[in-house]
Amino acid sequence: MLTLLFDGIAYGMLLFVLSVGLAVTMGLMNFINLAHGAFAMAGGYTTVLLMNKLGVPFLATLPLAFLFTAVLGAAFERTLYRPMYNRPHLDQVLFSIGLVFMAVTGVDYIIGSQQQMISVPSWLQGRFDLADVGIGKYRLFIIVVCGLLTVALQMILSRTRFGSRLRAAVDDPRVARGLGINVNQVFLLTFAVGSGLAGLGGALGAEVLGLEPIFPLKFMVYFLIVVSVGGTTTITGPLLAALLLGIADVFGKYYAPKLGAFIVYALMIAILTWRPQGLFGQRGSK
Repeated sequence: MLTLLFDGIAYGMLLFVLSVGLAVTMGLMNFINLAHGAFAMAGGYTTVLLMNKLGVPFLATLPLAFLFTAVLGAAFERTLYRPMYNRPHLDQVLFSIGLVFMAVTGVDYIIGSQQQMISVPSWLQGRFDLADVGIGKYRLFIIVVCGLLTVALQMILSRTRFGSRLRAAVDDPRVARGLGINVNQVFLLTFAVGSGLAGLGGALGAEVLGLEPIFPLKFMVYFLIVVSVGGTTTITGPLLAALLLGIADVFGKYYAPKLGAFIVYALMIAILTWRPQGLFGQRGSK
């Protein structure tokens, strides 16, 4: 059971890194970007192509996947997303859904519909036993990397000048501009970092989750569950929601595989019935 718990925590941490960019854009920037999974897919394919076509080592592909998707996110924010910030949420949903289908079709046309495989280094393969708990080396690597990213993100948002400027820009953009804050630049950098984190999550998850053109559609519901259950006003909420979701999914697939994702959805409904604003959300928050 402890082995399943460990695997569930690793899966949850991976879901958190994949989803946290969406939590930031929805909670702090008040923009519903359902195409968030497309950036994760871009990061995954960056790693696959760099490893399989160019022979780049796996560890070296991770920062490259982050940088590529961050630059891609910044370019899209300037050209496509920024005009949509003041549009109704329904317009934002339809716009981002359209981007998802364009990404799926584009990857299928250019690379193909087959599932992509990567081979992580030998020192990340296999398991070892620690106090009768089977520890997967790659899953332990995911937990360590995602844990460090979570701490760094929390520190940046809560204890840096940039985090203060971001909160001020979201609360009242006009006043923030009056105080000399470049709101457009803050949003651009925030969106780029969120996209980069999604790309890094996609790179880390390519070996665990699989990678194919329908990736953004396949995991869109999971990203939304993490954000809706955890709330969008803090980083702690999505982290706890991702861990709950990951543990419930792993235990459900092991003990009741015929139920599929029923347990995850039942857990989501129970939590949202209890707290419609999410675990750490505030009533009446955006």
